[in-house]
Amino acid sequence: MQQFELAELLAARERSGQLYHEFVRVSALSAGVYVLPAESSDPQQPHSEDELYYVARGRGSIVVAGERQPVAAGSLGFVPAQVEHRFVDIEEELVILVFFAPAEYTHGPA
Repeated sequence: MQQFELAELLAARERSGQLYHEFVRVSALSAGVYVLPAESSDPQQPHSEDELYYVARGRGSIVVAGERQPVAAGSLGFVPAQVEHRFVDIEEELVILVFFAPAEYTHGPA
C-alpha cells in the first residue's frame, strides 16, 4: 500500500510551481492535488475522463454545465467526462484532491 500525507503532497506541488500535482497513476485511476489561490481563476478545460473532487480546504463555488454550487472543506463532487466545469468565486485558497477514472488522458485530450 502507498500512503500519502497531504502536507507532503502540498509541498511537492509547491516545488513544482504548478497548480496541479499528480501523485498516483495506474491504468484505472489517477489522483492529484489541485490548489487555487483566493481570488484566482481556474484555467482548466473539460477532461476526457470522469472526475471526483474532494475539497480538503478553502471556500468558493464550482460551475458544472452552467449550474453553480458552493464548495467548502468536506465538499465532494462528481463531474462526468467532457462536461464543462471550473471553480469560481474563490474566497479562500482551495485545496482539492482530484481523482480521474480511468487515469487522466487515458482517452486522450478532452
